[in-house]
Amino acid sequence: MEREIIQTLDGSTTIHIKDWNESYHSKHGAIQEAQHVFIKNGLSLFENKNIAILEIGFGTGLNAFVTYIESKRLKQKIDYTGVEAYPISSQELEAMNYIDELKVNHFSGIFNKMHVSDWESTSEMDVDFVLTKRKQLFQEINDRGKYDLIYFDAFGYRVQPELWSTEIFQKMFAALKDNGVLVTYAARGVVKRSMIEVGFSVEKLAGPPGKREMLRATKGFV
Repeated sequence: MEREIIQTLDGSTTIHIKDWNESYHSKHGAIQEAQHVFIKNGLSLFENKNIAILEIGFGTGLNAFVTYIESKRLKQKIDYTGVEAYPISSQELEAMNYIDELKVNHFSGIFNKMHVSDWESTSEMDVDFVLTKRKQLFQEINDRGKYDLIYFDAFGYRVQPELWSTEIFQKMFAALKDNGVLVTYAARGVVKRSMIEVGFSVEKLAGPPGKREMLRATKGFV
């Protein structure tokens, strides 16, 4: 499928798949979406804690990079696993402008290291942040009770409804520790119902710019 680099409304770049009219991040703002959905409503719940994170859709590495940056402010130690079936190309990576937009040139080496590190291996970004990248279909995930937090950032229900199925959310529920949390930009009723069906307690929250709502699901009662 043909892909192109586009600039989102907050100035940050993302990848757009023309055949699907679907982007890796919100057209209203890639960085804004990452910070609102995954940091404000996910990572920030675990301030001053050591946690394990699973990202469903490593993609451009934006969520992992913003997590690294914010973990310093939140005084966290992170064990981060990113799952991606189809890694982006080096040319696409070079077109991402996150370092400039976030004004974190001092972390440029970390962003590069996240992408050049080998798949199917664990790499130490620094003493407080370990990254494991797995080239894997989401249907193949079989982790059990391993993660405190899941970033569910798959392509939208409109183009890949199978990634938002009860079967997938059963895998997510199993992968979380008790009282673990899953956050996603999605807010469709069918997605919420699938989450509840497998045992999640689900709450709707205000969405990022351009989106009215998002979902946060907890393995346990909220």
